[in-house]
Amino acid sequence: MRRPRDSHSARPQPDHGLTESAPDPPRIPASAGALICDPGGRLLILKPTYKKGWTIPGGQIDADGESPWEACRRETEEECGLVVERGRLVCVDFLTPKPDRPGGVRFLFDCGTFSAAALAGVRLQESEIEDHRLAKLDEALELLSGPLRRRLSQCAASERCVYLENGRPVAGVQ
Repeated sequence: MRRPRDSHSARPQPDHGLTESAPDPPRIPASAGALICDPGGRLLILKPTYKKGWTIPGGQIDADGESPWEACRRETEEECGLVVERGRLVCVDFLTPKPDRPGGVRFLFDCGTFSAAALAGVRLQESEIEDHRLAKLDEALELLSGPLRRRLSQCAASERCVYLENGRPVAGVQ
């Protein structure tokens, strides 16, 4: 006598995607930063309260559809009170995820030269930024974090936007 098949041993039937929802698209963290100089060519750098070392104005791109350029402008105004009117994309850097960080994409914009008067009006976001200064490129490179230092070094030597992975040029990408 044949035993009836129970529901656990039945072969699964294909649903052709009709009953299950599609998987969520991948989420890649992204941030944007601003390179702002004074008339003497010194770079504006900021000392954050929440991490070691110095950085440039910028931060995370909001997940609500904000663009990298919008994030660059918003974060610069929030962190130091400067209104960015124009910029040129100078670097895109992909960071590989690691066990202690999610990785992501970093966009870097050259936002040009600001007048001495505009830079004298810097207003720091005290909850995130404790200090600021203008530094020559070589001094700034010593003070900035490793990944940002590599980005800045690569794009400072280029007339065009550079693509990097983990702060380093990629063979075959011009």
